[in-house]
Amino acid sequence: MSVHVSNKSAKAFVFVVVLIDSIGFGLILPVLPQLIMQLTGVTVDRAAVYGGGLSFVYALMQFFCAPVLGNLSDQFGRRPVLLFALLALGCDYLIMGFAPTIAWLFVGRLLAGCAGASFTPAYAYMADITEPKKRAQSFGLLGAAFGIGFIVGPAIGGLIGTLGPRAPFFTAAAIALANSAFGLFALPESLPRESRRAFHWGRANPLGTLRQMRRYPVVGLLLLALFLWQLGHQVLPSTWAFYTISKFHWSTAQVGWSLTFVGALMAVAQGMLTKVLIPKLGGERRAALFGMAAAVLAYVGYAFATQGWMIYVVALTTFIFALAYPSMNAIASQQIPANAQGELQGAVAGLYSLSSIFGPPLMTSVLGYFSRPAAPLHFPGAAFLTAAVLAIACAAVFLKALRHAPPPPVAPVASP
Repeated sequence: MSVHVSNKSAKAFVFVVVLIDSIGFGLILPVLPQLIMQLTGVTVDRAAVYGGGLSFVYALMQFFCAPVLGNLSDQFGRRPVLLFALLALGCDYLIMGFAPTIAWLFVGRLLAGCAGASFTPAYAYMADITEPKKRAQSFGLLGAAFGIGFIVGPAIGGLIGTLGPRAPFFTAAAIALANSAFGLFALPESLPRESRRAFHWGRANPLGTLRQMRRYPVVGLLLLALFLWQLGHQVLPSTWAFYTISKFHWSTAQVGWSLTFVGALMAVAQGMLTKVLIPKLGGERRAALFGMAAAVLAYVGYAFATQGWMIYVVALTTFIFALAYPSMNAIASQQIPANAQGELQGAVAGLYSLSSIFGPPLMTSVLGYFSRPAAPLHFPGAAFLTAAVLAIACAAVFLKALRHAPPPPVAPVASP
């Protein structure tokens, strides 16, 4: 017997969990360089190297911890894992706020990488409380939380940062700890005891989790498609500022406004339009393909834009672009039993972390190679064309997966 948690406050809480993750990450971005320079005494170029190391550590820990949290949530339920992740995030921000040396920042990022994998049980929670045909909408809502976080976080961080480089860390800690305390009383469990399974270390690691997913051939192909998608998507956070400053000579303020614009489009698309557009486009399968086609157009448009205003026009493709990820994730979740949803989302999160480890070096290397004075062809947009190729490869793998997937359920015809 399954338990259905349809309560809106539960969905709202999970939305806030993911929102806090992304706000916390965005909150510290404006002040992190200043804090690194304060702790080390180095110049900004050397501080950037430390910043890259902190990002690498964060992504690496997410890669290893996401499957663990996913598997733990399959045994103990989603609620305790989500609350633990929030508590750990609050502790992380306190550690970084009080950090006396650069080493403590790395300790904080290690802990944040573990706790930042909270979106694994968050997605599993949404899968528990949402019927299969509506999961893309719920996953889109969580995607909107990421988008809103990356809009709000840097803005708040820049404002609070005027009080000092440590102030945003304490603010992020207060938000995470307050939400953890609230969830202790407000968040119901979504996974009934009879649907849980025992925890096994052999399955609670990135390779073990992916091996388990091989039991579902369609899911294996969908995970490969998701990885290619995420790898290409890394071009946006990793090269956007360098590309627009190099090509259009934008100021940091212009870069910030453009990122806010794209983040707002992503939030609206995933938070509001998924429930409208996915049914109108004929379901998750067609919506995912439309999203991939829009991504190719977007990447090519960014690559060949000759004026800064064109970036804003191309960015409007985000309304369709944003449908691909939640649609693919929803299709994968429909192939998996209830007691393995956490494991699936652990695999998805692990692949995302893997793309965060390899994607930025790949994209920045391509940008750097084709932007250097001695380049055989001066073309800063080459990184975006690389992303377009990855989106096409994603579509090819996705189509192969669909050939083996069972047909989607037919929605009942409404009575006139």
